[in-house]
Amino acid sequence: MRFCGLFVLLLLGAGNAAAEVRAVDGDSLVAEGRRVRLLGIDAPEYAQTCGDARGCDYPCGREALAFLQRLIASEKVECRKKQQDIYKRDLSICYAGGRDINRLMLENGWAVVYRSDNPDYLAAEENARRNKRGIWQGKFMKPELYRILMK
Repeated sequence: MRFCGLFVLLLLGAGNAAAEVRAVDGDSLVAEGRRVRLLGIDAPEYAQTCGDARGCDYPCGREALAFLQRLIASEKVECRKKQQDIYKRDLSICYAGGRDINRLMLENGWAVVYRSDNPDYLAAEENARRNKRGIWQGKFMKPELYRILMK
């Protein structure tokens, strides 16, 4: 058997009291004390606001967090670490009940593709944009630009 690349698996279940997973913001989790960043996506920052379809501001960062919380609620969460970033966070693809959380955040419009050429992720973002889901319903600043401007 050959082992290629970096692969760490965290299995976290709602029924397992020792294994706690919680969403920190729209693209980050804390799992068993480990900081996990959802690889390939970028969600609005917690304090970020966006414009809705009527042009009114709404707390899109909080909405992204709430959506992620709903995705992981009462589900077994599995994160596959691909690498580690400069902040020592695990960059991972995570699954809730077997569903790719990263892709679901994109598909529902609560994140944008971030430094990824994953065709599934690009298609999910395009689908959300075309159907005006989540942040795509109105005007918004890409989270990466928002972070730069808020420094």
